[in-house]
Amino acid sequence: MNTSQSLCDINPGQKARVTALLSTGSIRRRLLDIGLIEDTEVECVGRSPGGDPTAFMIRGAVIAIRREDCKNILIGC
Repeated sequence: MNTSQSLCDINPGQKARVTALLSTGSIRRRLLDIGLIEDTEVECVGRSPGGDPTAFMIRGAVIAIRREDCKNILIGC
């Protein structure tokens, strides 16, 4: 069973590894620039009160990513 999950599927306190980045255009470039590449470990550290965006620890930095963009980041636990 190998179902693909996206970054928006993990909850605060959970960790996952990036398996693919499906984003295109300028958002793809921004995500690559912060080090969000294949096999990068990502930890969900919190969500805003409204649920969007979500904060993630990526390579030692806390980065807030919108749900719309998280859907294009595939993960494996």
